[in-house]
Amino acid sequence: MKKLFSVFKYIKGYWGYASLNILFNILFSFFSVFSITLVIPFLDLLFQQNEKLIEYSLKAAPKLSLSASSVSDYFYYRMSSFITQHGTDAANISKGKLEALIFICISVTILIFCKNLFRYLAMYFLAPIRNGVVRDLRNKMMKKSLELPLSYYSDERKGDIISRMTTDVQEIEWSIMQTLELIFREPLLIIISVVMLLSISPYLTLYVLLLLPIAGAIVALVGKSLKRSAIKSKAVYGTLFSIMEETLGALKVIKAFTAEKFLQRKYEDVNQQHYKLSVGIYRKTDLASPISESVVVGVLMFVMFLGGSMVLSGDGVLTAAAFMGYFAVASQILPPIKQITTAYNNIQKGVASEERIEKILFAPLEIMDATQPVHVGGFTNKIEYKNVSFAYTKGDAGHVLKKINLTIEKGKTIALVGQSGSGKTTLADMLPRFYDPSEGEILIDGVSLKNMTLKNVRELMGIVSQESILFNDSIHNNIAFGLENVSREQVIAAAKIANAHEFISQTPEGYDSNVGDRGSKLSGGQKQRISIARAILKNPPVLILDEATSALDTESERIVQDALNSLMQNRTSVIIAHRLSTIVHADEIIVMQQGEIIERGNHQQLLANKGTYKKLYDMQSFK
Repeated sequence: MKKLFSVFKYIKGYWGYASLNILFNILFSFFSVFSITLVIPFLDLLFQQNEKLIEYSLKAAPKLSLSASSVSDYFYYRMSSFITQHGTDAANISKGKLEALIFICISVTILIFCKNLFRYLAMYFLAPIRNGVVRDLRNKMMKKSLELPLSYYSDERKGDIISRMTTDVQEIEWSIMQTLELIFREPLLIIISVVMLLSISPYLTLYVLLLLPIAGAIVALVGKSLKRSAIKSKAVYGTLFSIMEETLGALKVIKAFTAEKFLQRKYEDVNQQHYKLSVGIYRKTDLASPISESVVVGVLMFVMFLGGSMVLSGDGVLTAAAFMGYFAVASQILPPIKQITTAYNNIQKGVASEERIEKILFAPLEIMDATQPVHVGGFTNKIEYKNVSFAYTKGDAGHVLKKINLTIEKGKTIALVGQSGSGKTTLADMLPRFYDPSEGEILIDGVSLKNMTLKNVRELMGIVSQESILFNDSIHNNIAFGLENVSREQVIAAAKIANAHEFISQTPEGYDSNVGDRGSKLSGGQKQRISIARAILKNPPVLILDEATSALDTESERIVQDALNSLMQNRTSVIIAHRLSTIVHADEIIVMQQGEIIERGNHQQLLANKGTYKKLYDMQSFK
């Protein structure tokens, strides 16, 4: 039950709207019931003998109190007086009954209008809650997604995360709406109806109260099963998103390997699995309401039999008019029970979505800012790796890096080389704190990275990776990415240094040209030069180049390498390279193997050592 109403935590900050929604739902409930019960006394008076009406009207006005009997007596007195106001003969009483009928019809019309007005106002103030919670949840999930470390995404499917941020958040919206109605509107309607039934006939109402819990037990049983199915369905739906995301991102490879049928078959298999789960969910959802309705109608028919028997007995315990009114009010219990059934099932689906959302919202942040961080204004001396070891999984015996000790002096160019899997990229990725060391520490100017804020650390870094990551935006915005108040002149200056200005000027809209999805409208060399221009504009003191030219043709590599040489001037650079010809001028070359530094020195020294570096260099030279 606690989990059932856990979605309430999301409406924090919307309690003003929620209070108004509750208020108008309460008014709606009262008017729903009273618009019907108002007819009961009139029906009774309508069928009374004229002598009885005269007797009612001649009585002293009863005192009005909160009890149902006093309200009933007072209404009988007022209506009798109204009917007999023109006289007590048969003709005038008939005229009075007709006027009373008009009065009742107008009154019920007004009450029904008020009921629907309050229903609309309740929904009017619910709208900001529903949409506001969805907005806030998406903002929180996006913020958390940006805060989570890269290691988190190595274990998660991007499509599943997208599914949680879209469809699961939408389920929370419905769950909140249904929860508010489940707690405040529908139960209140039932309570008010039961109170009115008790005031008319406690005996009949006892049977209603004894039999209705059967419907509640059935609803709870179906809802529990529904939650389990919903969790499975959403997991499969996340897999569907993942396949779509992977397919759209790899269309060139898929078409090149004529794998369209394979991907289509894979997608259809998962889609069929989702279809089966969804059919089961809909069937369970659709089953609950008919079952509860059948049970409630069975109860009402039993009540009709008992009440009809009491009226036909003629003992005066229950009049025909009172029984008609009783049955009319009792029938009003059916819609709220059906609504509670639907709401309960939607809430169960919402709870399943909430559990998936919270896996992201409450995922641990392994890389966090220090509680009392030290601010480093700029890079002035050196970077130090001290006994750094790293494993991607905590407790993993197989370390990717083992006891690395490395000093990078300001203004120096350090190159990392070695076979794939030797730990080069991991070593470089630890500098901007994409990962933290499992053992040891990394320092900038004597300050541990863990004692600095992530923002402070990354402001000192500029990265140009092998894969040029561009956004579906203009060239200008891609170069100025992450920076504010950047002028066109500054962007052009950075592009000129990166050897990108010439080709940008030849595009249809120049710097306002859209680069397409992930830069699809540009060549590899053009994308890389825009990435370099972005790094130049940021103007960081420390530069990390992760195989920035390895995916380019010879001509593009030469142009990009010239741009990189311009970028590295007067900067401290860490270069990851497979093409050793690009790092022969590095101040120090670090040769790595299986997570360890096996050789270090400049190009000439390493060639003279005739070790691993010379073998690698000779192999590339021979090629």
